[in-house]
Amino acid sequence: QVQLVESGGGSVQAGGSLRLSCVASGRTFSSYTMGWFRQAPGKEREFVAAVAPIRWSGSGGGIIYTDSVKGRFGISRDNAKNTVYLQMNRLKPEDTAVYYCAASRALPSPTGVYDYWGQGTQVTVSS
Repeated sequence: QVQLVESGGGSVQAGGSLRLSCVASGRTFSSYTMGWFRQAPGKEREFVAAVAPIRWSGSGGGIIYTDSVKGRFGISRDNAKNTVYLQMNRLKPEDTAVYYCAASRALPSPTGVYDYWGQGTQVTVSS
């Protein structure tokens, strides 16, 4: 069982930055793919980014992003701290959503099965 707790959300003006954190319980954090998703009001939850577990040996550092955040968001993980981060720069009003972190036993994928989810943290970007 993995428990995930997000933090770092808040309100910011367009063009600003926020860094989300997600701390995981348990001693197997490094073996999970960690992902970030978001859900805006009235919309379906969508994939944002994911980072592969420590065993990943593929190209690209085992990181994937949805197109709308490429070049603006950065995902990273600190396995010693059981934490995954989402650095969000040049934020836009359309980034407003509840952001969730999630853990998967599979390799990074926007549509893969994510087994554990956090409770979410609100990000609001004003114009």
